[in-house]
Amino acid sequence: MKNVLVTGAEGFIGSHLVEKLLDEGFKVKAFVLYNSFNSWGWLDTLPAEKLKMIEVFTGDIREPYGVKKAMENIDIVYHLAALIAIPYSYHSPESYVDTNIRGTLNVLQAARELGTKKVIVTSTSEVYGTAQYVPINEKHPRQGQSPYSATKIAADALTDSFVRSFNLPAVIVRPFNTYGPRQSARAIIPTIISQLVSGNEIIKLGSLTPTRDLLYVKDTVNGFFKIAQCDELIGMDVNIATGNEISMGDLVKKIIALINPKAKVETDEIRLRPSNSEVERLLGDNTLLTSKTNWKPEFTLEKGLSETIAWFKHADNNKAYKNIYNV
Repeated sequence: MKNVLVTGAEGFIGSHLVEKLLDEGFKVKAFVLYNSFNSWGWLDTLPAEKLKMIEVFTGDIREPYGVKKAMENIDIVYHLAALIAIPYSYHSPESYVDTNIRGTLNVLQAARELGTKKVIVTSTSEVYGTAQYVPINEKHPRQGQSPYSATKIAADALTDSFVRSFNLPAVIVRPFNTYGPRQSARAIIPTIISQLVSGNEIIKLGSLTPTRDLLYVKDTVNGFFKIAQCDELIGMDVNIATGNEISMGDLVKKIIALINPKAKVETDEIRLRPSNSEVERLLGDNTLLTSKTNWKPEFTLEKGLSETIAWFKHADNNKAYKNIYNV
């Protein structure tokens, strides 16, 4: 199974996954969102020799004909295309329904009709809501605490229904909070780093009490790869997590110490989520993944942060992060 399609290939995790698959010898088709600028997102930054190896398909995940066309003669689909920013989902929830639910349905229906050998559907730890117990395993109840997480719960349920109704060979992959180079400024680690490397000594952030299980992006894409190679995981939900947590307050202290120890933190009211929407604690259980594959996290938080900071300090990378709040 060497022909693979990655939807959302132009994005943060998607672009890193494309590189991983190329390195592993796969023939990669990258599904990217059509735009009049002919931009391929982060794929545009890849070395020319890698770009030559990628077949780029421009389309829209919400449009079933184009999705099915892209999936012809594909063995494995890694479905990552989604709207993911939680604050943006508060005022534009319908766009999340169209992209995250209908887009996933288009992939599942095409896979059913085309006989695709395996479908890897990307979920999120946000579907669990604030932890009711820790570590969070795949049996943990789902709780949609934002329109974003609600649409991902629905997409997961659709996937499960296609597995049960049509024997679709699908796996739901649930990464916890991934960070690293190319992540958008809507996420907390790029928010902190981009403000610091821009010379700001007052760092504006939202709530610092939530805890997260932080995954370096190379560990995340390695998890995707291992899951796709394991037939025993077909039909299952699978966490990718480190099994460690850190509060956002401790995280910002750690990053400040690495870049500018003089910097201080200031609460920015606009960055605070509604109290019942904020997920206060996420700590993942990776037992299923590690018992079925030889995956394990290779990056400590310190090592991952060092690589991420080094990337942001490069002028060509940091210039894309305009020192403004991005929902």
